[in-house]
Amino acid sequence: MTAPCDLSAVAARRLIGARALSPVELMQSCLDRIAAVDPALNAIVTLDPDAALADARAAEAAVMRGDALGPLHGLPLAAKDNRATRGMRTTHGSLIFKDAVPEEDEPGMARLRAAGAVIFAKTNLPEFGAGANSTNRLFGPTGNPFDPARTCAGSSGGSAVALATGMAPLATGSDYGGSVRTPAAFCGIAGFRPSLGVAPLPGAAAVLSPFGVNGAMGRDMADTHLLTAAMAVHDPRDPFSHPGVAAVADPIRPADLSSLRVAASVDLGCAPIAQEIAAVFEERLAGFGGLFGRLERAHPDMGEVHDVFEVTRGVAFVAAHRDHLDNRRELLDRNVIDNCERGLEYSLGDVARAQAEQARIYRRWHAFFEKHDVLIAPAASVSPFPHSELFVSEIDGMPMPTYMRWLAITYAPTMAFATAAVLPCGLDAQGMPFGIQVLGPMGADRKVLAAAMALEQALAGIEGCARPLPDLARLAEAAR
Repeated sequence: MTAPCDLSAVAARRLIGARALSPVELMQSCLDRIAAVDPALNAIVTLDPDAALADARAAEAAVMRGDALGPLHGLPLAAKDNRATRGMRTTHGSLIFKDAVPEEDEPGMARLRAAGAVIFAKTNLPEFGAGANSTNRLFGPTGNPFDPARTCAGSSGGSAVALATGMAPLATGSDYGGSVRTPAAFCGIAGFRPSLGVAPLPGAAAVLSPFGVNGAMGRDMADTHLLTAAMAVHDPRDPFSHPGVAAVADPIRPADLSSLRVAASVDLGCAPIAQEIAAVFEERLAGFGGLFGRLERAHPDMGEVHDVFEVTRGVAFVAAHRDHLDNRRELLDRNVIDNCERGLEYSLGDVARAQAEQARIYRRWHAFFEKHDVLIAPAASVSPFPHSELFVSEIDGMPMPTYMRWLAITYAPTMAFATAAVLPCGLDAQGMPFGIQVLGPMGADRKVLAAAMALEQALAGIEGCARPLPDLARLAEAAR
């Protein structure tokens, strides 16, 4: 990996500012990489090369004029196809919006464009982000860069693949049940689920269902923080946003690992985990656990977290998609229909009990971090599986009661309003990427990012724990 598109976003931005790298050269490198490997992967679902190069030329002209440059100036950015982008098709992976071209950017994308990002591509996802396998009736499946026959996970799967293969230096994601974290783990990249309100959602269908957040994805934690910093702003249209969220954008130094009080849990006490994944986690933890000031096997009491997740997710889907279900059902895929129908079956009593239990989970999670700085856990319960399987139906012979249960290792922290970073940590026994979560309470974004940055640096020097790289030559050959 030696092309400009393989530079980190931080390095590329520094070179652009120093007039040592042309935004046009960088964009052309990304377009060349897409042409070379994406036919084998199907990560990019909308692309206008002429417009991308025109925008890159405008970015280059600003550099040469000596204009003030934003923090993302000249960096190609791939946007998950659930983010409205001016003049660029935005489908949500749904037949309902197959030809939709917004006239304006949504506020978050407008902010990234104002920061200098060149928004040039849209990435694949399951319809409306429902599920952890990036496939839909409109575009089909996206393959894993380490084995295109396997899934890249979801729902931010296309973004994770684009980053892993050098198609873009930055990409957006969003996360409810693990939609940033699982693809990051499956594709060997970094991701960050910020606290509520850090990356505001002024257009949310229901502000009292705040579990889904916009998140940043990058090849490493520095890149991920660069994008997070551009997202972090106070927007009063999101009731969970507040002026203090802007502090997430301030520079962050890696933490001193020897000062950290770290908890570790293979399953958070509630999540099904494949034995092979548990074994990898234990092996890796044995390799780096001694770096911490204190390491304790512990996790918060997650209570009835599965019921809380099913009810709150059902409410969120009914709020967002009831009209689609009633009037365009034939255009919907099975996951959206399933979530909506199960949501409609819940009673007011079910919703009230779920909300009360979620409050208890949140308070126990918050109290846990009075004695721990971060909690480390696996970022996925299984190794990447064939993308022909829509979801994981069983783990080690244990049937999963719903299509989402295999994601409990990520959705349980969501129910606690957690902050979470994901780091690549080598390969698993099947030769596929393995990732870990660094978790904290709401509001601990800087602490979690600092811990993740330091751990990332340490993992790079431990045999078998560094970020894995896909075989681009093999992908290019498969694309021919």
